[in-house]
Amino acid sequence: MSEDKPTRVAIMGGGPGGYAAAFMANDLGLDVTLIDPSPNPGGVCLFRGCIPSKTLLHAAQVLTEAREAEHWGIKFSPPEIDLNRLRESKNDVVKKLTEGLGQLCKQRNIRYIQGRAAFEDSQTLSIIYDDGSNERLSTDYTIVAAGSRPANLGEMFLESERIMDSTTALEVEEIPGKLLVIGGGYIGLELGSVYAALGSKVTVCETAPSLLPGADNDLAKILNTRLGTVMHQILVNTNVAELKEESNGLKVTFDGDMAEPNVQMFDKALVCIGRKPNSSGLGLGNTKIEIGKDGFLPVNGQRWTADPHILAIGDITGEPMLAHKASHEGRVAAEAIAGYRSVFEPNAI
Repeated sequence: MSEDKPTRVAIMGGGPGGYAAAFMANDLGLDVTLIDPSPNPGGVCLFRGCIPSKTLLHAAQVLTEAREAEHWGIKFSPPEIDLNRLRESKNDVVKKLTEGLGQLCKQRNIRYIQGRAAFEDSQTLSIIYDDGSNERLSTDYTIVAAGSRPANLGEMFLESERIMDSTTALEVEEIPGKLLVIGGGYIGLELGSVYAALGSKVTVCETAPSLLPGADNDLAKILNTRLGTVMHQILVNTNVAELKEESNGLKVTFDGDMAEPNVQMFDKALVCIGRKPNSSGLGLGNTKIEIGKDGFLPVNGQRWTADPHILAIGDITGEPMLAHKASHEGRVAAEAIAGYRSVFEPNAI
């Protein structure tokens, strides 16, 4: 790194990985530009993931504790739920945190660009703004932190207002009478718990033998027991074989031993079957980056890709897709650019 001219670093994506990388790079004296389509940094975690879901979970916890207080002899009248106010409260939390990150960028003199970036070559980015205008940005290094998006049902995909994903479910437009949650991972269980607390009869369908596939089975068993008192049905070792929209709801055919009957009607379905990397539309073909299995970007311990001018961090590099994992990777990547011998080698996450 030249001592009289800071290294120019562009970061594509303003989520927990991107803004952590930007702050660390700024601390190390690098010239940082952070690019994201949203008006402020925050990414999926703050805008469409962890923060809004935990805000709704807090409301769900209050409702649940009020109902369970009857066990102690304290009985409340049935609550009146104002969905508009609930949504506004959730949005207020998101706005406060994301605007705070935007202010931190200004205080650190980090250039923040609201737009979409794509590679023209390894050291040139084309940035397109919402109004259609564009600019070119020359860089010494770029950190790709473009994140991920909800996966859909593939061949069974339906373009319907009755089908929600983890993003649209956070808007809580209504409380469906009967809700099917397709996917028993942590995202589906979080949002399913929210809707159950709000009054929906929730059925969870998971193809694996237990909820939270990949987690410690002893922990999953405890969670399964608890959720059995919250959800209407929990179906494991069960697939959705067919999904059809009819005038009165969604007709779902299950394939598995637990579904009785194997054809049921639901008002809405929430699809939470994983996430896909946002590796398309970035102009990666104009670089030396090798795109790996399922669209993920292979990286080494310092988060370098096959292109010597480009690093990648967070969800776009693969599992586990966790905010704190992305943040740590972001700091390692910034240190690697600055010449430090930092490596991402966690003993546990």
